[in-house]
Amino acid sequence: MATLVITVVGDDRPGLVSALADVIAEHRGSWERSQLAELAGKFAGIATVDVAEASAQALADALAGLTGVLDTTVHTARPQPEQAEDGGLLHLDLVGNDRPGIVKEITAALAEHRVSVEDLQTKVVPTPQAGGDLFAARARLRVPPEADLPGLRAGLERIATELLVDLSFEPGGDVDWE
Repeated sequence: MATLVITVVGDDRPGLVSALADVIAEHRGSWERSQLAELAGKFAGIATVDVAEASAQALADALAGLTGVLDTTVHTARPQPEQAEDGGLLHLDLVGNDRPGIVKEITAALAEHRVSVEDLQTKVVPTPQAGGDLFAARARLRVPPEADLPGLRAGLERIATELLVDLSFEPGGDVDWE
């Protein structure tokens, strides 16, 4: 079996997921995981599909035929060596006044401590009573066993103070807006 990583982008309208699913099913692919969303009038997403090795190229070619409906990019996933997941999971919540650079500042601190972002969800919501916008982010993070957690926490809290945002940093890893 081959695992394909498929990214899609198109103008949002009904039937896009169905068009994608039809092509995958026609090539006997098994839809495994996906994250799909409407963002700024565009439909965008990523999915992994398992398909027989002999059908992988035909599926990729058929997905390219969706151009005009969905622009697709297909990558073949490389087999990953079996290994225990290193480190623990942390959950990060951040809410504050929106301004450019928030994601840059936080992700730079995470990278400095070799923390991997497994899932990141962001949104901006208006605050009519305050006359501005709030930026909200939720992340599931993989922290290496050797990480300096107190140092990471202190760095994130320092950034939160500079950015005037509220930050929650807890063990665990469930990321869900609802």
